[in-house]
Amino acid sequence: MLNRLAYRFHQSLERHFPEQRLFLKSDTETRFIRLRPATQIIGIVGGTLALAWTIVATALIMMDSIGAGSAREQSMRQQALYEERLTALSSDRDLRAEEAARAQERFSIALTQVSEMQERLLASEDRRRELETGIEAIQDTLRETIKDRDTARAEADRVTLALNSQSGVATELGRAGDTVATLEFLTGALGDAAEERNEVLADAEAAREEAALVADAKEAMQLRNDAIFTRLEEALTVSVEPLDKMFREAGMSPDDLIGAVREGYSGQGGPLTPISFSTSGAAPSAEELRANAILTGLDRMNMYRIAAFKLPFAMPVKDSFRWTSGFGYRQDPKGAGTRMHEGTDMAGAYGTPVFSTADGVIVHAGWDNGYGRLVKIKHDFGVETRYAHLSQIRVEVGQRVSRGDRIGDMGNSGRSTGTHLHYEVRLGGDAVNPMTFIKAAKNVF
Repeated sequence: MLNRLAYRFHQSLERHFPEQRLFLKSDTETRFIRLRPATQIIGIVGGTLALAWTIVATALIMMDSIGAGSAREQSMRQQALYEERLTALSSDRDLRAEEAARAQERFSIALTQVSEMQERLLASEDRRRELETGIEAIQDTLRETIKDRDTARAEADRVTLALNSQSGVATELGRAGDTVATLEFLTGALGDAAEERNEVLADAEAAREEAALVADAKEAMQLRNDAIFTRLEEALTVSVEPLDKMFREAGMSPDDLIGAVREGYSGQGGPLTPISFSTSGAAPSAEELRANAILTGLDRMNMYRIAAFKLPFAMPVKDSFRWTSGFGYRQDPKGAGTRMHEGTDMAGAYGTPVFSTADGVIVHAGWDNGYGRLVKIKHDFGVETRYAHLSQIRVEVGQRVSRGDRIGDMGNSGRSTGTHLHYEVRLGGDAVNPMTFIKAAKNVF
């Protein structure tokens, strides 16, 4: 039965894959190779599998190439966005500082104008009081004079009657004329004083109206200043809080960091000086205190910007890579037991560029037993970064580098099982998790 099934199966194969012969001819003889149906099927299946594997491998290579290109483009876009964000923050800081200075200048001018108007108004009031006092004195004198005039007239009438019988009538009449002339002079002086008083009252009323206009202008300017201050305060809150959070997540005290930056800073765009007050001992106004608070916030943001470039808030590898080993204890691949892994590993292509993650000075650039080719960079605030297992070193000891400068190429030197970069961050000589800085920066840049 089995022989019959095998025969039928062989006949079926013969119909689809008839037996073929491959002749090999030489100068002396001719030979052939018999290709049975099973052999033909095996060859076809093998060729099909080889073709399929070629297609799949080609597709994987193309996908990996496309993915690597996308990662590079994404890294470049992130770098461009980071630089644009820093530029925008710096421009916004300068604009807000300029607006605050202009607002303070307008406020000072308005205060000067109001002070001058108040002085003029007080002077007008004093002059009016003096004129009123003079008028009252003149009125009292006039009353006394009128009373004396009436008394003199009565006395003149009496004397006239007495002199009618005598010869000395002309002398008493001359005295009466002098009294009338004196009364006329006093009446004219009183009229002049009244006119001057009316002019002073008109000037005082005009001064009151001008003071009211200045007060309205001052109130409008205060409303504009309040709107400007509000916008500045909101912009500072949005800009400073993420930076403050970034440094705290990196395990650093923002206040200590700003103090260190301010103490050692000597370049342009440094600390913003608060407004100095000249109030003759009086307390500064609310607007002056508010402007100083904004300048203090702008100064803090500027210090954060300077510190961000001096600390490793960047990626050492910008091309495509994969994380292979993190910070912490792990099993030694060489079989030496468990040991502390004081950095993080990034695996990529051999020769991938490696970049400095912050401004600093090269303190080591050479071979180290376990690290292989190693670069150490000393940064400010007691921070040090290490880049190990390099295939090539592109810097020298003592050289100053900036964030983003190429310092070497990824390799497999030293105690390494494959091409990768071993990246370390140390604070005060102690190793910390580099991902703390990398993740903290992602929330801002």
